[in-house]
This record gives sequence, structure tokens and C-alpha cells, in this order.
Amino acid sequence: MCLSVPSQVVEIHDDATVTVNTMGVKRRVSSHLMSDPLAIGDYVLIHIGFVMNKIDEQDAQESLALYQEIVEKMAEQE
Repeated sequence: MCLSVPSQVVEIHDDATVTVNTMGVKRRVSSHLMSDPLAIGDYVLIHIGFVMNKIDEQDAQESLALYQEIVEKMAEQE
């Protein structure tokens, strides 16, 4: 099973890559598979280093809140 955590575009590069922020972790990924243009602030889903699609900001925020809750519950169990 693959889970895709919403990531926010924070930088756009000339080589069809973007830098995204995924829950505080920044990484550079390919946007070669996207037909729609990306803008800074867009939320995207990534699979194996490629942006697969944009998602609505509200949906992204709801998902991120749930992931944060999972992280906090796991930390409590340690």
C-alpha cells in the first residue's frame, strides 16, 4: 500500500522539477508528468519522486492534520 502525504510547492526550477515541503521535509521532485502548470503554494501528491496531481488546499490541510495526529499518537506510544 502506498500513502501519499500532501506536499506544498515551495520553489519551481527551470528543469521541470519543483521543491516541495512535506511536513517540514523539503525535497526536489520531478513535475515532468504534470500537464497543468504548478505554482508556488500549490499542494500536490507525489509518487516515487514524481508529482502525480494537484489537490485542493482544504483537502490537503485535512489530510495533513490527520497525518500529524497519527505522528503524535505514535510518539505517545514510544
